[in-house]
Amino acid sequence: MSIGLIALLDDIAALAKVAAASLDDVASQAVKAGAKAAGVVIDDTAVTPGYVIGFSAKRELPIVGKIAAGSLRNKLLILLPAALGLSYFLPWLVTPLLMFGGAYLCYEGAEKVYEAIWPHSAHAHEAKLETVALNTTSLEDEKVASAVKTDFILSAEIMAISLAALPVSNVWTQALVLAVVGIGITVAVYGVVALIVKADDVGLHLAQNTSTSALGSISRGFGRGLVLGMPYFLKVLSVVGTAAMIWVGGGIVLHGIEAYGPPAIHHAVEGAANAVAQAVPAMAGVLHWAVVAAISGVLGLIIGAALLPVVEHVIAPAWRALKAALPFRKKSV
Repeated sequence: MSIGLIALLDDIAALAKVAAASLDDVASQAVKAGAKAAGVVIDDTAVTPGYVIGFSAKRELPIVGKIAAGSLRNKLLILLPAALGLSYFLPWLVTPLLMFGGAYLCYEGAEKVYEAIWPHSAHAHEAKLETVALNTTSLEDEKVASAVKTDFILSAEIMAISLAALPVSNVWTQALVLAVVGIGITVAVYGVVALIVKADDVGLHLAQNTSTSALGSISRGFGRGLVLGMPYFLKVLSVVGTAAMIWVGGGIVLHGIEAYGPPAIHHAVEGAANAVAQAVPAMAGVLHWAVVAAISGVLGLIIGAALLPVVEHVIAPAWRALKAALPFRKKSV
């Protein structure tokens, strides 16, 4: 009996070691896969605070929480099973879908550029579009819906990059790794976003410190710096977020064009990047990335600008007509 118990304990210990090794492997793969998507993660972090600007301080964290919850739903309930299913059954469809999402990001970014340059025309353009949410009850609902929709595209790119970075393994391991990546990135992104949007409140609290010590004086100075500097930082971040949407969207479309289009396009982009990189060997890597990013940005801006009239005069009227024809459409009161 005792020998059997010892054998059972040995088996349990062996299984525990295998499980621990598997968890270590999952964690290692998740870190590597997440690192591959770092560029899109940074873009996601830069884009999101713009959706919170303009709301009262007490609504900032609840809005960030709503967007984070929507992001988790996007990643875990929709994109994770979709990514695995498409990679196994319809792998040829992944790139076209990502290109479609990239074009949407280009449109979103171009719309913000349009609003910054020609605000009156941009407002007239927006007035002709349906609201982004089907049943919004407030501006807050609309902003959250818009943020979650943009996050969906960025999250799709994150999950696709992460999946591509994983070694060939069973579907359950891949699913677990993608889940870890999705949760980890969401916590990191929206944790940083929460810190950004509440930094001015923290600064105000520090500036009101009444301590007469040297540390108190430093605290007040730092707090005043935060209060004065955060509005400018948020404006810069808004510009970065808009540029990020255009760059990432253009990069996704460019990658698709390279995959499906003539090889000359890929060779031309690489040739331009290599020529600039070779001119300054000490900064070759940075310059190569900068040229590809610039080309992606220009392409993204062109695509987004081309889509503005298409959305206004074709997609929006078609969507309104479809909604009007739906038999279960709610009548306005």
